Amino acid sequence: MLLTISGLPGSGTTTVSRIISERYGLEMISAGEVFRSLAKEYEMDLAEFGALAESDDSIDLKIDERQKEIANTRDNIILEGRLAGHMAKKALKIWVKAPVDERVRRIVGRESGSFDDRLEETVGREASEATRYSTIYDIDISDLSVYDLVIDSLKWDQFQIADIISCAIDNYSDN
Repeated sequence: MLLTISGLPGSGTTTVSRIISERYGLEMISAGEVFRSLAKEYEMDLAEFGALAESDDSIDLKIDERQKEIANTRDNIILEGRLAGHMAKKALKIWVKAPVDERVRRIVGRESGSFDDRLEETVGREASEATRYSTIYDIDISDLSVYDLVIDSLKWDQFQIADIISCAIDNYSDN
């Protein structure tokens, strides 16, 4: 089985992916973790690294090509990342959403900093990513029509969302 879990920063995709990974024994591949580790390697914060990625398509292409290759050559994995649903041809595709204020509150909780600073960073990062995705792949990140299931993480906690996804997995047919 190939599962993609996508969403904007702070929506809960990584947390839910880890729960599902453990529940089903699936390997998890996270584009966000790759992006964050690359930012650290370049000794930049996420906003700076996002700005660099805007001028250097090779950064996104490296991350996305790796996900595409994994999606097309392996089974029993979760691809977690903003474009994962677009990178995998045959998969159960899930989008986890939440309002920006809630997502920023979660980001502050895990990374610290002030709400206002994180809000500005998050809005800037999302605008940067939307521009890159549109320019590089002609993808409108706000178009959720490629997803089989869209879940609002403001309405349910991570375990309830994992239960909803489990129901979808247990009843999924890729015919």
